[in-house]
Amino acid sequence: MRGAYVYILSNIGRTTLYIGVTKDISRRVWEHKQGKGSTFTAKYKCTILLYTEEHGTISDAIEREKQLKNWRKAWKWDLIKTLNPDLVDLYPILRG
Repeated sequence: MRGAYVYILSNIGRTTLYIGVTKDISRRVWEHKQGKGSTFTAKYKCTILLYTEEHGTISDAIEREKQLKNWRKAWKWDLIKTLNPDLVDLYPILRG
């Protein structure tokens, strides 16, 4: 069984967050970087991968996405900083 991912993107100024779900994290983030990810990410230029979580099923990932979307922005930043305190783009690491 393939896993699923919840991910958080931001813009270069780190002022806007986008939370999404995918089965193919590398492909999906690449799409966002090409401006093809979604209308929201293209409009706000959210192309920097700051956070990922792997889940066993897509339904688990969707449930977590909904939970995170209901969080306050400060809580989301605290979560991101637990795994990525320097707020670097994780995409190059993801690509290997």
